[in-house]
Amino acid sequence: MTTTDLTDFGYRERKMAQELLRAWNNGDLPEDFYDDKVEIMMNKNSGNVFLTNSDYQVAMINDGKLESFYNSPYNGFEGFFDELLDEYPDMHEEDKEWFEELAESKGIELS
Repeated sequence: MTTTDLTDFGYRERKMAQELLRAWNNGDLPEDFYDDKVEIMMNKNSGNVFLTNSDYQVAMINDGKLESFYNSPYNGFEGFFDELLDEYPDMHEEDKEWFEELAESKGIELS
């Protein structure tokens, strides 16, 4: 379950929201994240706080910077690009095709 109601955010989650806004203010929005109807959202189950937009893209803080967080279309693998790269060999063919296109858009060649 997700929420954009800041009254549902605890101290930890509000601090995470601050970090997201600070990163965005510093121009760190990921290149592949569209800035259309951007909202701060929290997943009440995981406690993750993230930016999302009208295309349901997700950006989160990873290693101190704002990065896109992806969800593969077939099996629903979730993670940042580097995490999904580790999952690539075990992906279904449709997910592999999706990930290869994602890598290509980032200028990364998969071996």
